[in-house]
Amino acid sequence: MTPTPSPADLVEPIGTASDRHATKPSHEFLSRIPRDFARRHLMLSEGRDERGVNTVEHLAIAEHSDAAAVHNAGVALGVTIATRTCDPEELARRIDTAYTEVSGSPDAVEVATSAETAEEIERALALSDQDLLSTAGKGPVVKLVDAMLFEAAGRDASDLHVQPLADQVLIRVRVDGVLQTVRTLPSRLAAPLVSRIKVMGRMDIAEKRIAQDGRATVSIGSGRTIDLRISTLPTTYGERAVIRLLETESTAHPVDFDALGMDERTRDLFLGRASRSSGIVLVTGPTGSGKTTTLYTTLRWLAARSGKLDGGDLNIMTIEDPVEYELSTAGVAISQAQVNTKKGVTFASGLRHILRQDPDVVMVGEIRDKETAQTAIQASLTGHLVFSTLHTNDAASAVTRLVDLGVEPYLVSASLSAVLAQRLVRTRHAACEGQGCGGDDSGGMGGGVGCFGSGYLGRTAVFELLVVDDAIQEAIGRGATAGEVRSLARAAGSVSLRDAGLILAERGVTTRVEAERVLLGLS
Repeated sequence: MTPTPSPADLVEPIGTASDRHATKPSHEFLSRIPRDFARRHLMLSEGRDERGVNTVEHLAIAEHSDAAAVHNAGVALGVTIATRTCDPEELARRIDTAYTEVSGSPDAVEVATSAETAEEIERALALSDQDLLSTAGKGPVVKLVDAMLFEAAGRDASDLHVQPLADQVLIRVRVDGVLQTVRTLPSRLAAPLVSRIKVMGRMDIAEKRIAQDGRATVSIGSGRTIDLRISTLPTTYGERAVIRLLETESTAHPVDFDALGMDERTRDLFLGRASRSSGIVLVTGPTGSGKTTTLYTTLRWLAARSGKLDGGDLNIMTIEDPVEYELSTAGVAISQAQVNTKKGVTFASGLRHILRQDPDVVMVGEIRDKETAQTAIQASLTGHLVFSTLHTNDAASAVTRLVDLGVEPYLVSASLSAVLAQRLVRTRHAACEGQGCGGDDSGGMGGGVGCFGSGYLGRTAVFELLVVDDAIQEAIGRGATAGEVRSLARAAGSVSLRDAGLILAERGVTTRVEAERVLLGLS
């Protein structure tokens, strides 16, 4: 069998194509090479050179672009091809932008009849290729959903919303904790869009009267995979859908405390308590404040150091709802279990089973009820190091929350080692000095690069650490209020969440407006 040639074997090596800067695509390429062909095989003109009788078309391609397709493009153009390899996500974005400028707005998605829509959905059911960069064989609704997911992933959005209204459909993304409307579509597209999303999540597309949940996985090229958690809900103007995007690669998440943004003093105190052989360490904050990321980073740190101190390894186990990221993919020897209420696996029952597995360190995804709280406390008192999360406003409130759940104050006093409260604030975009740049301020899902006019790019955590010393332990044991515990913590040097946020603003990491927005009302 003749081996498949690489793109370089089919083109003439003209100069140093890999060093060429991206330039405007040639008119000949955009008019002769169909958009679907360019998108499917990831290739785009970067202009052409006239060298005597020899014309050279410079193409940007992806590493996995089909060599034969590159050759065929050269034949169709009737010129010599020179290639350079580019990032597939960026290349796909450039292809969309180039063809959109020629043909008009990408919003012009037509769904002719409900019968045609149903046919598209049926075809989508049989579609096995989940690559968002591939458009082969996909109908207009499928392409539109793929484009929405691709753009959301390109913006590093955590969620994608499809919200039907009386006269339009809002497409929104949550970026750095802030919800932004990025596109409006005709109201007639609401049903087919949600139906396509439900197909992806293996949900019942015929059932539109009740809320449903589903899961799916999509890929971008060959190097990026994203898990989707899908939720649909009937509303006055039809079903709305929210998709949470979760990166599966461990490289997408912090692996050390420097990446978390924790200051040196807080880190040293926190890791001192996280290094103990027993006790309970809590991380508190609202949904989406980065609690799980902090706990995963802590578990990675413990796993990495476990064999270096005493020559022995730690048996680290988790019970989560759901397992958000596979820690084992990063080479970390941690066993992760998942809550499954349909089969009777709750946090409390799962924790009891884990305790029979001879663990050294246990992470409980969340303490929600009395049974879980009591089991976690007992585990920490019997020689296990337990990590978990609570939904409270600040660190001191975690103490009274445990008591409210039915745990005796003396047990909380004896077991609680530390409480870390946290929030996420947006960081100033250094490239534009917080002035706003890139993106499409008009609300389109353009391919601009930057902070999309917000002045912020990325987020960092703000921390408040309560270390349970002798004074705080005594106060908890006698039933002290959250205010009393808070005062003792401040006297011991604990910095409040609000003050920590203002310190970041003074350093120029974020802005005072952003710190006040996130931390308003906290003492």
